[in-house]
Amino acid sequence: MKMKEEQLRLRKSMNPYEKSETKESIKQIINTFVPFFLLWYIAYLFLSVSIWLAIPVTVVAAGFLVRIFIIFHDCCHNSFFRNRKANVILGNISGILTLFPFKQWQHSHNVHHAGSGNLDKRGIGDMWMLTVDEYYAASKWTRLQYRLYRNPLIMFGIGPIFAFLIANRFNRKNAGKKERRNTYFTNAAIVALWGIMCYLVGWQAFLIIQGTIFYLSGVAGIWLFYVQHTFEDSYFEENDDWEYVKAAVEGSSYYQLPKPLQWMTGNIGYHHVHHLSPRVPNYRLADAHKDTKPLQHVPTITLLTSLKSLRFRLWDEREKKFVTYREGKSQIILNREVI
Repeated sequence: MKMKEEQLRLRKSMNPYEKSETKESIKQIINTFVPFFLLWYIAYLFLSVSIWLAIPVTVVAAGFLVRIFIIFHDCCHNSFFRNRKANVILGNISGILTLFPFKQWQHSHNVHHAGSGNLDKRGIGDMWMLTVDEYYAASKWTRLQYRLYRNPLIMFGIGPIFAFLIANRFNRKNAGKKERRNTYFTNAAIVALWGIMCYLVGWQAFLIIQGTIFYLSGVAGIWLFYVQHTFEDSYFEENDDWEYVKAAVEGSSYYQLPKPLQWMTGNIGYHHVHHLSPRVPNYRLADAHKDTKPLQHVPTITLLTSLKSLRFRLWDEREKKFVTYREGKSQIILNREVI
């Protein structure tokens, strides 16, 4: 009972930070969208001189597209503006730029938040993750698919193209009319925007500039989502033992990034705060973390230590941690010997 009360207090401690500030939101729109479009234009001008002058500019522009996605992400939670309609409008605009249908992703992401870390509620809005027992009980075909999916070369190589460019174009099964129409609207808007840009700058220039920006921002986006839920001592429990607050603060890491990257990624490194309260806008996440002592003792990873997550493949329910395939196999062998 005492633990439940402490968790409730921790959750309520986020209430003061859940109020968006119109001035801050507009400021963020200006310092994100304006530089992105300006860098895109500069890359186009440099391309007429040399592709090697244009590419470095597109790298920086990709960072700003990640920041645009964070704004889109906040709009999906209705946390960027106080006005719901304003969130919907800006969410759709930023969704077109980042290739995400607003209502479709809003649904899947809310499902992710509602069941993050719950072993019985996997499959929507999250990455495919199997436990040790599930993997070694699966067929060879399923194991092969899983190995390909979790392979870094596939996940970060083909992943952005498949997930953002292809999968996002289709509606999920049982999607409502409004969600389906929103997906069709987003697809049509993307085609129209890209068609206009190809006409204005030429398809070759558009492909080089936008293609590079899209791919690099996509890799960064997948990495951020992956690493903040895939660290050694994460949190996964079956439904009967699952707790929302514990899943938030123990199953979502604090990604301690250098200040420039923290700014560029819209403070998403404070992922534990975000999962504790999705209504906290990105520009208040850092304050919520600094002002709340219990949140300063959560799982913390850095750029260097986060690279270890590339080794993790399976969740070991017995040891409550991520393991490699080899470690998982050793666990299965050991368990059989004990039995």
